[in-house]
Amino acid sequence: MTSESQPPVDDGPSNFIRERIAQDIADGRRGGRVCTRFPPEPNGYLHIGHAKSICLNFGMAAEFGGRCHLRFDDTNPATEDVEFVESIQEDIRWLGFDWGEHKYFASDYFQQLYDFAEDLIRAGKAFVDSLTPEEIKAYRGNFYKKGTASPYRERSVEENLDLFRRMRAGEFEEGEHVLRAKIDVEHGNINMRDPPIYRIKKVHHHRTGDQWCVYPMYDYAHCISDALERITHSLCTLEFEDHRPLYDWILDQLTVPGDPEQIEFAKLNLSYTLLGKRKLKQMVQEGIVSGWDDPRMPTLAGLRRRGYTPEAIRNLCERVGVSKRNGMIDVTLLEHALREHLNATSPRVMGVLHPLKVTLTNWPAGEVEWIDAPYFADDPARGTRPVPLGRELLIERDDFKEQAVKGWFRLSPGAEVRLRHVGIIRCDEVVKDAQGEILELRCTLDASSRPGQPNASRKVKGTIHWVSAAHALPVEARLYDRLFMTEDPNEAPEGKTFLDNLNPNSLEVVRDARVEPSMAAAPTGTRVQFERLAYFCVDRDSTDERLVVNRTIGLRDSWAKLEAKQGDGR
Repeated sequence: MTSESQPPVDDGPSNFIRERIAQDIADGRRGGRVCTRFPPEPNGYLHIGHAKSICLNFGMAAEFGGRCHLRFDDTNPATEDVEFVESIQEDIRWLGFDWGEHKYFASDYFQQLYDFAEDLIRAGKAFVDSLTPEEIKAYRGNFYKKGTASPYRERSVEENLDLFRRMRAGEFEEGEHVLRAKIDVEHGNINMRDPPIYRIKKVHHHRTGDQWCVYPMYDYAHCISDALERITHSLCTLEFEDHRPLYDWILDQLTVPGDPEQIEFAKLNLSYTLLGKRKLKQMVQEGIVSGWDDPRMPTLAGLRRRGYTPEAIRNLCERVGVSKRNGMIDVTLLEHALREHLNATSPRVMGVLHPLKVTLTNWPAGEVEWIDAPYFADDPARGTRPVPLGRELLIERDDFKEQAVKGWFRLSPGAEVRLRHVGIIRCDEVVKDAQGEILELRCTLDASSRPGQPNASRKVKGTIHWVSAAHALPVEARLYDRLFMTEDPNEAPEGKTFLDNLNPNSLEVVRDARVEPSMAAAPTGTRVQFERLAYFCVDRDSTDERLVVNRTIGLRDSWAKLEAKQGDGR
């Protein structure tokens, strides 16, 4: 859906951004227009933290009948790549939004940005500084120390223009000169202490090639790009609040067509989740994860591959709301939203992760019956699939216990259990190898307990799933879990790093799993519930010989149980 295709509404949940925009419209500011933007830097993949900004920017534009631009902040060619540009677009569309014809790049405005920089020089509002980056940092001071004027601050307009043009012409090396705004070196906000606005970068740009070797800084390019696109409300996360005076100062010095207003909101932080792009990139580069779309990663690509749904992510963003105070959101809120959506939408199939052979001794050898089993037990009208039943079956090894204990309602010697969609079986014999390993269970099926038969309603306390040994598909099941063990992965004891918080059991690969044959043609991205086990998603690594599935999430919150036991000292 495009942001312009949605009718304006006025009954959404209240938040200060919605109220600000509604007031601007009521006051007739900017002609009542609403135009927002989502401005990612193409130096990595989007993560779930970006989802809140995407939903907010596209959502507000849609709600008030405006539009939302997608603009790539491609001002640092050293870290940017076409791969990231393409992945960002794919992720936004997957999340459910579209920018229509309004896709832009900061590089679209490089000439205008450069011309505006020369205007600042002519007005005595910018100068070329020849201090080193380290010296500039020292001269700007810090929270406790006032800044000091650069010895190059009073260069003449003519000298500054000459040096800046020679910077553009490529006469100087990186770090020799920068262009700085001339504001106030003693300002209480360090961002206003003559901030750099242009630097030399002799790096090939993914769109402009080698046309430029000077590139604008984000704070300078962002506000001007907003103005050129006539953005009305520039919605940013809270770390940009201290940058707003610079945003406004730059626009006040220039003659630009728009009048954007920057508004800040709290970013989305999830427990047990690392969202820092530099650290995510480090894990990719060091091979700690298999890539940006590793299903353990909090990137939208990783979550999609794992089986998360865009509906669950949008639901989370709606539930957490919009505030002016940063905080940590419990990741179980996202997991609850995910389970809620998967429960309503995922077909049920039967799969076995750790197979144990069961032979129905009173079933004729070679005979196969095809059972018409519903995908949704409570709503058979949503579809069925044929499930083969033969003499030899596979059940979950954990569904048998040789020595039954109190409260055990699954299979054990002499005990009965119901086979899903079939009827009641009794374990008569346990077959072991020479080492005592259980190889097979020999059972009998109570034919009178089958659906439609006289004893179909006979009660037994346990029901287990199964697959036909002869027809089941081989499966590689990748059992993913949380990547980090600590609530805030960024916090580490002295001498440790965030990598020491990694969960060593975040991935278990099971290569001898089996699933019913209805999954044979399931395309990549298919989400299903393996009954009684978990939700799974078909992975792109699947082949004609072997299905590969990723465990999206368990049917219940196993972490909550684990944490409760640890809290009780158990």
